[in-house]
Amino acid sequence: MTNPFIMKLCGFAELTDQEVKALELATIKPRALGPRKDLIREGDQPGPVFVMLEGWAFRYKVLPNGSRQVMAFLMPGDACDLHIGMLAAMDHSISTATHAQVATISRETMDELMLTYPGIARAMYIAQLVDEGTLRAWIVSLGRRSSTERAAHLLLELYLRGVRTGVAGEGKMELPLSQLVIADALGMSPVHVNRVLQELRGSGAIELRRGVLRIQNPVALTAFSGFDENYLHRRLRTSN
Repeated sequence: MTNPFIMKLCGFAELTDQEVKALELATIKPRALGPRKDLIREGDQPGPVFVMLEGWAFRYKVLPNGSRQVMAFLMPGDACDLHIGMLAAMDHSISTATHAQVATISRETMDELMLTYPGIARAMYIAQLVDEGTLRAWIVSLGRRSSTERAAHLLLELYLRGVRTGVAGEGKMELPLSQLVIADALGMSPVHVNRVLQELRGSGAIELRRGVLRIQNPVALTAFSGFDENYLHRRLRTSN
């Protein structure tokens, strides 16, 4: 199975062959986008569900002084805004970070999928709960972790999320994010991010070269950052 969206949902619920085919049809015609292209902007009327099939995107808000806060990364396999159509306007923007292949599932199609296929509905609801858990983990990091702990925690999270959809494994993954984007996610300046990443490299915990992240000492990195993967819910109880 090469569709990362389907791989991710299969990790949350047991999908029938019919449900898999329905998801394949819903995402069969992605559009190609370049980096730094807004999928939707704050204030826009919410529309379809966006599904990342290739490339990375991020949620963000721009403050009145022009500074930007990145609030979530969207990796291959991620979908966004399952229920945003209930609101009158977007309260944040979503932009591509890299070249991307993005499928759009109309609100009507998504509603039909959720009503017709219970496995898809369960998997999508769990995916949304994991997104909410991830946001809570980011709040904790921004409020209580040091800058280096915060960066280590984020790198571990992204790696484990990548493992779930097959874009990471054997201790390495592509991390095609600029230091500016990472800085906006961690609440730091790019210069500070560069120093923090140098510190993590110097400790031997990671290697980050030419857009490829290698987790060289996961035990030390986990202990240092206080990382607990429970919020990613990688091991779920099966339903009765």
